Amino acid sequence: MLNKNLKLNEKMFDQDVEQIPIRQGFGEGLLEEGKHNKDIVALCADLTESTKMNLFAEAFPDRFVEIGIAEQNLASVASGMAAIGKLPVISSYAMFSPGRNWEQIRTTICYNDRPVIIAGSHAGISVGPDGGTHQAIEDIAITRVIPNMIVVSPCDSIEAKKAIQALLKIGKPAYIRLAREKTPIMTTLETPFELGQSQTLWKGENPEVAIIATGALVHKALVAAKKLEEIGISVSVTNLATIKPLDEESIITLAKESGAIVTVEEHQIAGGMGSAVAECLAQYAPVPVEFVGVRDLFGQSGTPDELIEYYGMGISHIMSAVKTVIERKK
Repeated sequence: MLNKNLKLNEKMFDQDVEQIPIRQGFGEGLLEEGKHNKDIVALCADLTESTKMNLFAEAFPDRFVEIGIAEQNLASVASGMAAIGKLPVISSYAMFSPGRNWEQIRTTICYNDRPVIIAGSHAGISVGPDGGTHQAIEDIAITRVIPNMIVVSPCDSIEAKKAIQALLKIGKPAYIRLAREKTPIMTTLETPFELGQSQTLWKGENPEVAIIATGALVHKALVAAKKLEEIGISVSVTNLATIKPLDEESIITLAKESGAIVTVEEHQIAGGMGSAVAECLAQYAPVPVEFVGVRDLFGQSGTPDELIEYYGMGISHIMSAVKTVIERKK
């Protein structure tokens, strides 16, 4: 059942559940923090409306810089602004930032430990018709490997708003991953949020498997858990919004309680959130693990729903992974 202590949206399983793009919460949170801190500046690579940075740009035009289609400059200029005391937030499609400008992010931002926040929008294959060239399914891997970098993947727009507000208060390099499509609202304004802390949203009685999910697929994991309960399989679902630093203590506890893990992410399995979880478990609590994600393939054009199903990340695939890992426990 849903964790009542987290004050979640009780309508999340309804057909008419409110759906809002995760990137919308980012834009609203950036705008809100901008009202209270004049050191916050925003820079974009010609995708201001798409990334929802337009909310900040319209309110504070003197603190916004349109860099143009020059993502490497985007990172380097932001690093320079951070060096003189500003708090820069940069945005583009995730495929281009951190994709195209990874070296500048690594060397000018993270190597110098500059407080720049990289907002990668339109992440995952659910970008849809834009196709494989624009579908960032490697971004978690390339950001979490950089020293000093924080990596956050919110599950809905409310959590995205809380995440960007929290990141702007800690003064560290950070990557926040944002989806384009509308996502069901699972949390509420009263749901607690803390960087580096996972949350178990659903827990059945004596769960046989712990599902650990991140980003927009958290909702599908919850629907899968509800369906599994209906057929007598008890699981838990944990939202791992902060991928780095990893909440190792909670992951180890989940593994010891259930004896098996399924990870769910809209990203390549190699190097992603599931890999981070597996690294932790290999050291401290080895248990059977099944991974739901993209299996060493590029994206392609299609509707978001078609692509989620084609690449094996739908509700039925999560349920199948749970059944498979239960068999491996025996």
